[in-house]
Amino acid sequence: MGLEIERKWLVKEEILKKQDCIHLEDFDYRDISQGYLCAVPVIRIRKSIKKSGESHYMLSYKGRGLLEREEYNLPLTAEAYESLKGKIEGRLIEKRRYILPFGKYKIELDIFKGKLEGLIYAEVEFPSKEEAENFSAPEWFNRELTEEPGNSNADLAFRN
Repeated sequence: MGLEIERKWLVKEEILKKQDCIHLEDFDYRDISQGYLCAVPVIRIRKSIKKSGESHYMLSYKGRGLLEREEYNLPLTAEAYESLKGKIEGRLIEKRRYILPFGKYKIELDIFKGKLEGLIYAEVEFPSKEEAENFSAPEWFNRELTEEPGNSNADLAFRN
């Protein structure tokens, strides 16, 4: 069984811009387009294009839960992704994800595009629930969203 243990925060753009030590152009990123075939349980398709231009396609299953939940990822072909893209419910989510090192962790900084432009999330994955609970977030993270229902990417896809 795959288990995802993750915390999520809202980041305000004006706070992020004030961080002298964060120059996003210096970090690796990937452009992500993802859609949802089902909201409960979450069944998601994703196309990810790395800064280098390399593309990856994935089908993901995510179980219920906020801090901890089951997660399984299966590779897709570009053709399968395009075929399934026509079957998604809600909107296609588009974002740029920067990978920022932070101690022994990686911050996944998602800057949304399109209808969600202006929204920025920071997510950190952990190897254990204990590490997640003991993690001290950097000052530039804003309100924590981990335990707030309605803030997952799937929720955003179905929000008007």
